[in-house]
Amino acid sequence: MTDTRFIHRYVPGNAEGAPVLLLLHGTGGDENSLLDFGRSLCPGAPLLSPRGPVLENGMPRFFRRLAEGVFDEPDLIRRTHELADFIGAAAAEHGFDPRRVVAFGYSNGANIAAATLLLRPGTLAGAVLMRAMTPLTPAQPPDLAGVPVLLAAGRHDPLVSAANIENLAARLRDAGAGVTLRWSEAGHGLTSPEIAAARRWLAGHFPTPL
Repeated sequence: MTDTRFIHRYVPGNAEGAPVLLLLHGTGGDENSLLDFGRSLCPGAPLLSPRGPVLENGMPRFFRRLAEGVFDEPDLIRRTHELADFIGAAAAEHGFDPRRVVAFGYSNGANIAAATLLLRPGTLAGAVLMRAMTPLTPAQPPDLAGVPVLLAAGRHDPLVSAANIENLAARLRDAGAGVTLRWSEAGHGLTSPEIAAARRWLAGHFPTPL
């Protein structure tokens, strides 16, 4: 059975060879928040959408923070390993290929997806990170050769500095990931053009056979 620390939704796909989209919500979201995004990003793909197990003022998150932009790093590390273990357990329970999991994360969800890339390489086949920031510095550099990553950043984001997102991009590139950094004239919220760009990026890197 899957790890009971993660309430989740799993929606089976009907497109042979499609990636499994791991949907990771932002602060205050839940396992239902990104399902419509997932369906529009990659029609027919299986969707795995966990709820963050940490509560902050009643709002679900994937790990604790000490202040805005200041993460509880020991908790982040522990929760990242728990999420990676959950993905493997969910694959066994729901019958999908764990080698085909691609994360789509927003804000707090994007941060734990980035941490998963850095701490548990091999867990994700790729990632779309919307409004991520550098989550931590791993003790050992990961090997992310061949892993495509899309970083979607807002030039007017009050929560994530340009230097921070550039640092994350550099860290992922140094690990061998194929990083696309896409800037938009936006804040922390997402825009329709960014969602469309993410859809095209997914189709280009993880095409679904007709």
